[in-house]
Amino acid sequence: MNKNLYRLGILGIFLLALGLRFWGINRFNTLVFDEVYYAQFGNDYLTHTPFFNAHPPLSQYIISIGIWIGSHLPFGRETVNGLTGSLLAPWNYRWTNALFGSFVPVLVVLLTYQLSYQRAFALIAGFFTACDGLFLVESRYALSDIYIIFFGLLGQWLFLLALEKQKQQRYLWLILAGITFGAAVGTKWNGLFFLTGIYGIWIIAWVIRRLKFLFPPRNPLFPQLRFLVSPPPSKIANNRIILQTPLQNLLQINIFQMLFFLGIIPATIYSLIWIPHLQLDRRYDFIEVHRQIWYFHAHLGGNLPSVHPYCAAWYKWPLMTRPMAYYYQTAHNFTDPIPVLGPALPSQDANVIYDVHAMGNPFLWWFGLAAIIFILGLVIAKIIVFSIEQKRFSFPTNLDIDTWICLYLIIDYLANLSPWIPVTRCAFIYHYMGGLVFLFMAIAWLVDQCLRSYFLILRGFAVTISFIIIGAFVFWMPIYLGLPLSTTHYHWRMWFTSWI
Repeated sequence: MNKNLYRLGILGIFLLALGLRFWGINRFNTLVFDEVYYAQFGNDYLTHTPFFNAHPPLSQYIISIGIWIGSHLPFGRETVNGLTGSLLAPWNYRWTNALFGSFVPVLVVLLTYQLSYQRAFALIAGFFTACDGLFLVESRYALSDIYIIFFGLLGQWLFLLALEKQKQQRYLWLILAGITFGAAVGTKWNGLFFLTGIYGIWIIAWVIRRLKFLFPPRNPLFPQLRFLVSPPPSKIANNRIILQTPLQNLLQINIFQMLFFLGIIPATIYSLIWIPHLQLDRRYDFIEVHRQIWYFHAHLGGNLPSVHPYCAAWYKWPLMTRPMAYYYQTAHNFTDPIPVLGPALPSQDANVIYDVHAMGNPFLWWFGLAAIIFILGLVIAKIIVFSIEQKRFSFPTNLDIDTWICLYLIIDYLANLSPWIPVTRCAFIYHYMGGLVFLFMAIAWLVDQCLRSYFLILRGFAVTISFIIIGAFVFWMPIYLGLPLSTTHYHWRMWFTSWI
């Protein structure tokens, strides 16, 4: 794929994401789900009203800036409400989320390309991300998690850029990566998991080096398996090594650089982010506000319906067994005004349903989970085959590009999911978003591998999966966008009772 086609692909993905996120963004003239907190807090900064928030403040700063800018624009004020304490249009407190969310699929493209230098793989990953419902819903309302994904992906991309640079240029990109990782944590604490993923792949690189020292490979007993197990990691042109993935340079980053650029700098940025909030609310200092936040989450309650009807423990996320309704209202018919306040009509009187459901593209999630399990098995199989070849436990001298990609996806997925395993407080499906990105990349990698196969059946398999994902996105789109549905059509989309 040439550069021009690649750039057109990025532009197309961005325009698709942008259109879906901004279209009808004013539809519900109310506060949807946690907009009752984040939109309110964003406006409180403008009205200088002190408040306590159970999360770091960066996302509310951005929403606040959006409210200020939106209030000075000559459009978007067709409908207004006073639910935040000021007379605002929904556009004012939602448009920054839509803009940042539109760039998330683009960041996935850039990150995937920087990881692999494969344009088709990168575009498929970005397109699949644009076809997910949870990311779409989170981008259309004044919520917080889309900013974690934006800054987390940006930090990982900048880190991979740093790996392919040398000396001063590398330090510059590492500084930028540290700043953006600090911003991710400054949005919510689970933004730290993106940084944990980087530390994870860096540690794995050093562990592999140590294992190769302890168990040096012998001459292969089965030369025909050599290329399958460990093909050359790089190409050579004009006596210059061309990297196939920046991850091959991980060992050039020492522990002091990691601790400074991806430890001290993120911690400094995180601390600075708190300054405006602490100037507004002087009840707590920096230490005390963190004690209060910790106390809030520790006493929020477990994953029980009595705490919240949509509580979902971590093991319910991968199969999407408990998505959640952000907005649900009913009407007598399609010509009635869109309901925004008050209880829903009795079921016998409701003929039209307006539902904004925070659920993903089911087939994208399920295929992605299968893909991450497949690539985990692939990595284990490569180690086993190589160890059999060596007649003892051993690692290949040089990992091939696909093994590096698989390791990166597995480690980042687990880094964003496994910290939730011991969490006992009520959690929700949107806490899975950090891990989801790497599921999308995993299924994109598998599809790209199949499309490049010599076997027609594998190419057909990849095309079939892609069309199923696209078809599912279109089918469930009405409940992502909150479009009116008849009760029959609504229940067609609620395949399981646990989805409702």
